[in-house]
Amino acid sequence: MILRREHLGKHPSVFRSMTGLTVGAFDAMLPDLLAAFAADRRRRLDRPGRRRAVGGGDDFDLDPADQFLLTVVWLRHYPTQECLGYLFGASDSTALRAVRRCLPVLERAGKDTMRLPDPGRGKRRDLPALLTGTPELAVIVDTFEQRTQRPRRRQRAYYSGKKKAHTLKSQVAVDEDGRVVDVGETRPGRWADLKVFKRSGLAGKLIRAKVGALADLGYVGLDGLSRRLRGATPRRKPRGKDRPEADRRYNRAFARRRIKVEHGIGRLRRYQSLSQVDRHRRKMHTARVRAVAGLVNRMLDHRNPN
Repeated sequence: MILRREHLGKHPSVFRSMTGLTVGAFDAMLPDLLAAFAADRRRRLDRPGRRRAVGGGDDFDLDPADQFLLTVVWLRHYPTQECLGYLFGASDSTALRAVRRCLPVLERAGKDTMRLPDPGRGKRRDLPALLTGTPELAVIVDTFEQRTQRPRRRQRAYYSGKKKAHTLKSQVAVDEDGRVVDVGETRPGRWADLKVFKRSGLAGKLIRAKVGALADLGYVGLDGLSRRLRGATPRRKPRGKDRPEADRRYNRAFARRRIKVEHGIGRLRRYQSLSQVDRHRRKMHTARVRAVAGLVNRMLDHRNPN
């Protein structure tokens, strides 16, 4: 059967499997997406020097709602253009144009869902005595790597020694409720995590918002980047010595607080466009991660409306 919102919405379990969203979550975000899509279309049609009258040419094979459905299915399962077009009863070129039109809109919608915790209104946690030296209100930062096709140029720049492959690195920050609050620009897999953090601009946002940062051992030195930035990482094992029992207890407590980012990245990577080998030679990769982050945030909001 050809996929359409009208048909697929009658089968909620299949809809959830195809998109990662419930029918209600998809329908809740659709009005805002359609309004942004229409605004983009008006800007495109009203460009200076346009010679053809508005309304000229063939109609698009899919209506806007189905174009967004197609793009979300593409993000979730990452099929080839030919397969995607077949599922929606359209040509591969039509499927590609739909993704190119809808992905920037989904990226902007994803960024709109990202908000740093508010120190004035955020929930304050009762931290264990072990963690009194860590920020009380903080975001948890980490990166994940996605394999990419070997670049034709600058191959060494994208080669990750950790993954033993050419990769793209994405930095994700989540709050302590598991919502994604920031996604940095995609960087080459060779970059160290701390370098990615420095170039992301997240430190300035955290300082202005008076929010701290928690991270793993890839971010050792985080708290020394700025006197105004409060950061914390696990305690390293002393060289040539056994790890003290106090450090073990501290790291266990720290890991229980930091696990939220691992769960957040896991939710993102259920979308195969962030798990399979990138086929698009790094084009629009940042937009892809932010679009998926927005979908994950909306699903969490729909699941926990309060």
